[in-house]
Amino acid sequence: MIEYIRGELADLTPALATIEACGVGYGLNISLNTYTAIQGKKEAKLFVYEAIREDAYVLYGFASKREREMFELLITVSGVGTNTARMMLSSMSVPELCNAISTGNARLIQSIKGIGKMTAQRIIVDLKDKIVALGLTDEIPVGGTITAPINSAVRDEAVAALTMLGFSPAPTQKVVVAILNEQPTLPVEQVVKLALKQIK
Repeated sequence: MIEYIRGELADLTPALATIEACGVGYGLNISLNTYTAIQGKKEAKLFVYEAIREDAYVLYGFASKREREMFELLITVSGVGTNTARMMLSSMSVPELCNAISTGNARLIQSIKGIGKMTAQRIIVDLKDKIVALGLTDEIPVGGTITAPINSAVRDEAVAALTMLGFSPAPTQKVVVAILNEQPTLPVEQVVKLALKQIK
């Protein structure tokens, strides 16, 4: 079992981080929250979740143990897979998710792309007591100001991230361009968060 990987941050997009450790480059799927936490750093330490299936061996990386714990809780809920859990953690921070779950705010959880009414209610019922038991409600959000690159770079990176999350490039680009036309100074992770709520 891999607990964490620490090394040089060789490559980074809003959906994938490549960390080189001892001459090996590890590709880790990440959320926007982790992207925000490690962007601009030369080295990074990511806590790992290993998704081992018959057809794939996929690594997910998290900037904090708390985020990994939330991810692991989310995938225990029927109907929530690894990609859905990552999308949830890209749309909301751990404290925001915990607050929505603990207060039974199904409508807020449903605002996340791919989460229907039944799944939102199931998440609340299954996890309400667990997040309290693990102390996740005490999590403090990791903040940080990110300087937005030029619009074309933001657009391309946002579209690439959304494509990696499973959305078709053409409608994705249309939504991203519309967002940037209205708010041209938005950083990549904010563009992706807004797009996740708008893509049909």
